[in-house]
Amino acid sequence: MANKNTSPASRRIKHGADVISINLAGYLLVGLFALLCLTPFYLIIVASFTDNSELIRSGYPLFPKPFSTEAYQLSIKNPKQILLAYATTIGVTAVGTTLAVFLATMTGYVLSRKDFPWRNGFAFFFFFTTLFNGGLVPWFILCTRYLGFKDHYHALILPLMFSVWNMIISKSFMNGIPSAITESAKIDGANDFLIYTKLILPLSKPLIATLGLFSALAYWNDWYNCMLFIGKDHMYNLQYYLQKMIGSAEAMRIVAEKSGLPLTAVPLESMKMAMTVIATGPIVLLYPFVQRYFVKGLTIGAVKG
Repeated sequence: MANKNTSPASRRIKHGADVISINLAGYLLVGLFALLCLTPFYLIIVASFTDNSELIRSGYPLFPKPFSTEAYQLSIKNPKQILLAYATTIGVTAVGTTLAVFLATMTGYVLSRKDFPWRNGFAFFFFFTTLFNGGLVPWFILCTRYLGFKDHYHALILPLMFSVWNMIISKSFMNGIPSAITESAKIDGANDFLIYTKLILPLSKPLIATLGLFSALAYWNDWYNCMLFIGKDHMYNLQYYLQKMIGSAEAMRIVAEKSGLPLTAVPLESMKMAMTVIATGPIVLLYPFVQRYFVKGLTIGAVKG
């Protein structure tokens, strides 16, 4: 009887209070999960500003006690070299990401066209390369002896320029674009390249942001190709340069240990944290600008596949 006598205004107020409670609980859970995800990054930053001896003795603190910038001073001891490494990485990432997105979207567009008779054969060819390859030694001989990768910047761009995974995402996304768009453009006399640049790409902003982030992360974090093909110091990218610095610091630690010097004279642990901050800081700042496109593009590609 009490429920029947409740006025509509009271029911609306109760319903609104329930919605607010559910939203607050959801925001609280998501906020706690976000804090858990950010905790490792916070600890890395704090550890990079913590004295190395205290870091070894007490582990990762919540606050830098005592505060020290020794790790950063050693990491940027040669500012010219680290600036060159940054310039190489930024240039390679920008050029490589542009080409990688262009190739992935163009290939995905062609393979999504139902009027392309060989699309299944080409799709199988691309997928086959993800299962089998010629091996490291033949690939290295091909790249150095015939393609001239040794000590050239294109050695850092070409190996990562095409990703089958990105192509599959692109194909899945473009399968969701109505074919009537391309058919009407064909009737109006547009060629395939004009359709791709004027119609398909403007409709694929979420896809472009997703592939751009994937490709940029791959280029930014790459050190392996630099190790294989680059032998000149001024051509090192950032990741390989920092990896070499860590190796040198480890060698210094071994020498200090054998010489009877205190191990804290070489701030190896705090240097690792400082180099992590130096290497990941710029690329992490890229994510907020593409986040809204990134989630949409990835989910659409997954659902339509």
